[in-house]
This record gives sequence, C-alpha cells and structure tokens, in this order.
Amino acid sequence: MNYNNKTLIDDDEPYFDFDSLKKMVINDYKLARISRETSILGRKEVLNGRAKFGIFGDGKEIPQLAMAKVFKNGDYRSGYYRDQTFMMAIGVLTVKSFFSQLYAHSDLESEPVSSGRMMTSHFGTRFLNKDGNWNNLIQQKNSSADISSTAAQMPRLLGLAQASKIYKELKNLKKTHKMFSHNGNEVAFGTIGNASISEGLFWETLNAASVLQIPIILSIWDDEYGISVPNKYQFSKQNISDLLYGFQRSKKEKGIEIIRVHGYNYIDLTKTYLKANKIARNEHVPVIIHVTNLTQPQGHSTSSSHERYKSKERLEWEMNNDGIKKFRDWILNFRFEINQKNYCKIANVGFLDQIDIEAKEYVKNEKEKAWEAFQKPIYKIKNEVLSILDQIQNNHAEEIWIKKYVKKYIKELHNTTKNYPTKKSVFCIARKVLYLLSEYKSDTKNCLIEWVKKKYHEEQENYSSHLYSISEKSSVKITEVFPVYNNNDDYKVDGRIVLRENFDKLLELHPDLLIFGEDVGKIGDVNQGLEGLQKKYGKIRVFDTGIRESTILGQGIGLAMRGLRPIVEIQYIDYILYALQIMSDDLACLQYRTKGGQKAPVIIRTRGHRLEGIWHSGSPMGGIINYLRGILVLVPRNMVKAAGFYNTLLYGDDPALVVECLNGYRIKEKLPKNLGLFRTPIGIVEKTRTGEDITMITYGSTWRIVSEAAEELSKMNIDPEIIDIQSLLPFDLQKDIVKSLQKTNRLLIIDEDVPGGASAYILQKILEEQNGYYYLDSPPVTITAQEHRPPYGSDGDYFSKPSVENIVEKVLTMMNDS
Repeated sequence: MNYNNKTLIDDDEPYFDFDSLKKMVINDYKLARISRETSILGRKEVLNGRAKFGIFGDGKEIPQLAMAKVFKNGDYRSGYYRDQTFMMAIGVLTVKSFFSQLYAHSDLESEPVSSGRMMTSHFGTRFLNKDGNWNNLIQQKNSSADISSTAAQMPRLLGLAQASKIYKELKNLKKTHKMFSHNGNEVAFGTIGNASISEGLFWETLNAASVLQIPIILSIWDDEYGISVPNKYQFSKQNISDLLYGFQRSKKEKGIEIIRVHGYNYIDLTKTYLKANKIARNEHVPVIIHVTNLTQPQGHSTSSSHERYKSKERLEWEMNNDGIKKFRDWILNFRFEINQKNYCKIANVGFLDQIDIEAKEYVKNEKEKAWEAFQKPIYKIKNEVLSILDQIQNNHAEEIWIKKYVKKYIKELHNTTKNYPTKKSVFCIARKVLYLLSEYKSDTKNCLIEWVKKKYHEEQENYSSHLYSISEKSSVKITEVFPVYNNNDDYKVDGRIVLRENFDKLLELHPDLLIFGEDVGKIGDVNQGLEGLQKKYGKIRVFDTGIRESTILGQGIGLAMRGLRPIVEIQYIDYILYALQIMSDDLACLQYRTKGGQKAPVIIRTRGHRLEGIWHSGSPMGGIINYLRGILVLVPRNMVKAAGFYNTLLYGDDPALVVECLNGYRIKEKLPKNLGLFRTPIGIVEKTRTGEDITMITYGSTWRIVSEAAEELSKMNIDPEIIDIQSLLPFDLQKDIVKSLQKTNRLLIIDEDVPGGASAYILQKILEEQNGYYYLDSPPVTITAQEHRPPYGSDGDYFSKPSVENIVEKVLTMMNDS
C-alpha cells in the first residue's frame, strides 16, 4: 500500500507528515497490544480463581483508538463494558487500575472508578472531589459511570449532549458554569454493542436525538453476536446501517448522519471519526458510526466459551480478520512515497515483535503490582487476627477443647488465605472464635470483640457508603424555612397556583433550572402548574418532550451530570414504570457505585395517589422505595409542602422523586409570600394533630382522609394523634414517631398502597429501627388499599382504598380490644 501526505488522513486536514504518522501508528499499536494482553491475562486471572468474573474489550481495539483521537477535554462518554482500549487511549485507565477493579480492590486510589464496587470493565471518571463538590470538568476527559444493563447507557447520553446545546444558547451561564462547558463545544460519545440495539431504549434515544439535534457520536461495535445469539435473531435486515436508514438526514429533513466503516481499517476509521467529529461538534448533528467486521477473540465473557456456539468457519474468519492482526499487516505493508523512487516504512517484523514481547511483560508486571496491592491490606488484618488468636490460645491453655478449636481455626485461616485471600475469610474465622467463647470472659476475647467491631465498621465504609450525598449540600442538612403569610389574610388559591407561582420564582432564582416533560411547555402541564412559564422563560428552559419516559429521565440525568438543575416531569406515577429501570439501575446507585465520584441531582416530578381509574390513581410506593434506595422519595400532603420540597432540593445535591397529590390541584391553599425561599425539611415528619389515645401514621392524599376520620373520632371522645410522614426516603430521621408511641401506646398506619407495600416498610422502620414495639399495648395495625388496582369511578375508589369509615371502625375496634 503506497501513501503520500495527501492520502493519509483527509484532504481537509492540515499537512500530516510521515514522522508524525509513524509516531502515532507505533503508539497506537503498542496500546492495542497492551489492551489485548490485558484482556488475555484478565481472563486467566478469573479462570485461576483470583477474580470472580471477567468481561473484556478484545477485538474492539482499533476503532476505539480512532475514537480517542477526537475525544477532547470537556467531552463525555456514555458507554459500556467493551471500551477498555478507549479508556486507556484517553489516559483515564491504567493496566494496574484495570486489574485492581478485576480483583475488587476497595481502595479508591488503586481503583478510582468504583473502589471495587463495580465488576471489571465498568468504567467512569471522577466528576467530584473528596468533599462531593464538582471538579473542573472542562479541564478533564469525562466518562459517566457504566452500568451492566444493556442499552441503559443510552438515555443519559441524550442529556450529556443536550447540555452542550443549552450552554450554547444560555449565554448567561457562561461565567457561572465555566467548569461545565466552553460555549457548548463538547460532544457526547456513546458506545453500544450490536445486539443491544434490539432494546427499546436504543430506539427511544435515537428518535429523541434526531428530534433534538444534539452533538452525539454513537459507535455501534458490531461483532455479529449477542453472547450466543447471532444478528439474524436480533433485528430485521442483514445490516444495522440499513435498519437505521429512516433516520438518515437529507438536504430537506433533519436527522442523523449514519456512517459505516470496517473495524480493522485503521486509516478509514481515523478519517471516519474526524468526519463525525466535525459534524457533531460544529453542526450539532448526531452521528452514528456503525463499525462492522469486529471480532471477539475470547468470546463474550469468562462465563462461557464461544467455541460452543460459533462454527469452525466463523472462528477461522475471526482469527484471520482480527483487528490487531489486520493493523499489523497494514503497518508491515505500508509504503510512504518520498519521491517516485524512494519509500519509507513504519516498522519491520522484528520491531513489532519486540513491541509484542514488551507489551506482554508490561501487562504481567502491572497485573502483579495490582495483585500485591490488593493482598496487602488483607494480609494485614489476617496477621492482626492471628496475633489475637495466639493470645486466646495461650490464655485458655487449661481449656483443652478451646485450645484445640482455636488451633484448628488458626490453621484454617492460614490455609484459606494462602493463595487467594479475602477479607471475608478473615472475618469468618474471627467471628467463629467469638461463638466459641460466648460463655467466657477474658481480656483477649474483649480484644477480639473490639477488633471485629472496629474493622467491620471500617469495611462497611468501604462497601456501603455514599448511597446518598455526603457533601455540605446534602439535602438532609438543609434547615427548614417556614412559609410566611400575610397577616389576617384568609385569601386562598388553587393548589396548582401555589406551584405555578413557586416555579416562577425558582426559574428566576436559579438560572440553570430547566423544567421539561410531556405537555410541560406550551400548556404548562396537564394540571396547569407551569402555566405561562414557557412564554416567560423561553423554550430552552421550559419545554415539551415526546411520550418517552425513560429518555425524559435520561435527559435529566445527563443534564444534571453537566451542572444544570433539571426538573423532569413524568406525567403520572403509573408512568414511572416506564422509567423505573433507569431510575434504579443508573440514577439511584450513581453515587454509591462510584463511591462518591459522580452525582446527578435531578428532580423527578410526578403525581399520583387518589383519583379514579386503574391507570391514573396508582400508589405503588412499596415497589418504588425498594427499587430506588439512593433517591429521595418525598410524598407531600399539599402543594405548599410540595413547593417547599422543590425549594429545598434546589439548594441540595441529591436526586429526588416528588409525588404530588393528583386530587390536590384544585383544593384551596394559602399562598406564601416567601415563594422560592421557604423549605420543607427532608427526612422529618410533621405532627399535624396532637392527641393522647392513638398514633395514626400516613402521608400524601390519605392524610386528608385520616384528618377527617380524626374529627369523627373526637366526637366519640377518642383523641388521635396524626403524623404526616412527608418523606419515605429518608424516613423520620429524628425518630419522632416513637416519641408519639411512648404517649399513646397504639399504632395505626394508613396507606393506599397494596397490603405489605409501603406499610410494611413503615412498620419495619418504627418497630425495628425505632424500637417502637416496646411502647405498644396492642398489636400495630395497618389499613391499606386492596391488592388490585383501583377500579374506575367513585364507588371503585371507595371500596378499594382506605375510607373515613374504614379508619373510624378500625380505631374503635383497637380501643375496645385494649
């Protein structure tokens, strides 16, 4: 193959001399070999028992090297677990840290992606400093944290890219948000495997990206299989590019630029990514690069072998068409034309062979460094326990059976940690010895008790911290500010007016606030809580979306990751189900799975609880609070409380779900004077009626039913105390409910979720965590909805959800039984 300086990269590119090309090619070949050796040795480490599971990026090296050439500081990646070469190429992943993640090393310096929490090849960079505050993201290359769920990286890609468009439009953010954007010039890079395009999330994201016209470069790594299932079972058409043709932009219509390129052609790949970069970065047009003819030399993962499902012909083809082999052949056959008679070569066989040898040795050495670093703290705690066990053995020399068993455990501890040590094996032995000594008292036993207690607490920090924000902006640290009203003014407005006026003030106070969702823009949401605000603040800040809940949420996540403050509206709580996977797999565990390395303080606004109908009156709180640990779940009883939550959340940095009462928008409430400034506290219950006879716990729309029932009971000389939970996650941080039980000694929980739903969670919190059981004179009781969804109509609601009469009758029974 003969080249000159006009045929190397692109006619539109600046002069590219041979020496620069040679240096680039050699460096890329070295990195490709290092990445491949990392995959090979990584698999071996799993198979020899040092690690639990392995999934690697072998076969995808060459296109990822090309992609890295156009990835700049300030750009973002939203990819998946095949991208190790790319992460190495942009300088945010080392071989040592790769193996540290493979071993699940819980040291943040050794494994800065997740501190051992995510399995291997789940990548990310640190957006936050150790205090939970933002780094300067425009000065670093950024990758949002990966998740395993196929195609679930797609929704947030929308928001990461849309942020550039918003920063380009909102000039007033140029100074205040300079750590997040440089005039909106950033591109969001996505990656996905060929089989994962079968997922609905892929198509939902593509459709939205085409509508929004935002700077995305999405690479589809196509090796023609999804584990064992070939493409012909994944999608129609033989070729993904043909399947996507309807999205192709034209001179008449906006759309997506779609490019197909072979995954082993180094020069074509480089040209392709340079072209895509110009389109996405300069024109803000999404680009899909379909990278074909890729291979998977070691199969899908360590859990299977591809020899089981690929034909001999396919395996032979993959061997002959391996990207690195093709790259090597291209290098050896390359001729650079100096003049008609003279040529230069990049490298010869011996030179490349030496690179191969050095790459193997380098990866092997880095792997061993990672293993040694991983073992060091384990051997430290092992030796500490052995020292204590030796003392116990000496102190109980007369109790032969104790000495015998301790000796056995010492031997067991030596054996279990000989080759592949774990913290678990050390703690198991230490705690077994404590079982053995349960009836004995001694200083050495106390020493072991204290050691277990202290070290277990330290390890909980390693494995269980950062579910919620720990920064100074943590929402639970924000103090309450009461609403202020005009004196002697009984004037009231519809609840939706309270929200509208408060949102108006918030948009004024927070120039980075965005509010969007179905019917949010032009009509101001279906309940008019945003009426007129798009006209006042513009379509960039208050805007409509399509009917696509998963990607509405994904937009919010990506925008929040880039320093903006989105409130995303999911029209009804029933429709949360469409977005629940992304809320759970991505948003809820973001801070946790990065050990405080990333956050996305998106606020999800929805409405639910009581209305009438199977699909518009749900209250599936039990499912929500179990799937969404890591997201605040707030359940205000009226619109002033809801507005106060929005005010609090915008001063904080936690993601949150706010469930407004669907039947509360026309109920009259007083309008506060200090709009945008009063704050409802998070994690704090409110006593709304003081009583002596029984504690009634509730939240949301049911609070009004409970209050009405309390008035009926008071006529019968029964004095109920009502507590509004307000916040399900977190729950009653000050333990005020148990204080009420100490007085009333009776507990009734009223909840319109199904039996055993949120009521079971509430009971566990009160009885177990707050020890409320000790103050009860009678069994606690719950009143819930029926197991089915509520039928349509007022009668359907009455017979399927808690009513005033249900509550009064149950309280009378409880009072008579005690």
